This record gives sequence, structure tokens and C-alpha cells, in this order.
Amino acid sequence: VPKALKLLVDSGYKLVVITNQAGIAKGLYTHGDVAEIHDFLKSEMARHRVEFTDICYSPYHDDYSKSLTRKPGSLMLERAIYLHDIDPSVSYMIGDKERDLEAGRGAGVKGIKMNTNGSLLEVIQSIL
Repeated sequence: VPKALKLLVDSGYKLVVITNQAGIAKGLYTHGDVAEIHDFLKSEMARHRVEFTDICYSPYHDDYSKSLTRKPGSLMLERAIYLHDIDPSVSYMIGDKERDLEAGRGAGVKGIKMNTNGSLLEVIQSIL
């Protein structure tokens, strides 16, 4: 993963993580828990000189609280595109679920579906 993400960064791409965190709405974990995980991810990737432009998450679940931010909605992507001056026409949403690709389409971003245990490096190499 670090090698694949470094290739993207070195090629001028901005890295934005877009994630549903329904466990917050379900009471399984807190915003603080998610922040801890994101801080760990950022520090691990920084060791490989990989920096995320942003990490966006939706703490909602339809059974508890509806939100347009939750994938397959595209609001998280649209917000990141606006805030970070990202050109959606040359951007990609890589995910392992159809709702990831649907969110990308809603924001005008090309989608690439990969297997949960697939090779991110191979996906990145196909983009570059």
C-alpha cells in the first residue's frame, strides 16, 4: 500500500480517503476512536513520505440517522473536490464496493473496483 500510494503522490495526485463509519451511529465506537485510527494511518504513511490531502468520514447509518454524506451519496467527495481544488475529470475513486463507485460517479469521478484483498499497486500502475 505505501509503495502504491507513493507512486500516486509522486505523480501529482492528491490522496483523499472517503469512508463510511456507521459504527459511530450504532454506538460501537466513537469519533475519537476513528480519529485515533486516522492518526495512526497518517503516521504510518508519513514514514514512507506519503501524505493524505484529507480523510473524510460519515458517522451515520440509515437505521439510526440519515445523511447525504454517507456513500453511495457523493457529498463527501464533492466537498473534498471543492475544498482541495481537485479536478474530478482526472480523478479516481478506488473502492471494493459498488457504493464506492456510485459515490464517485455522483461526483464526476472515474471509479475502479478492486477486490478486498486485491493488489492496490496493480490498480495504481493501471492508472499511471
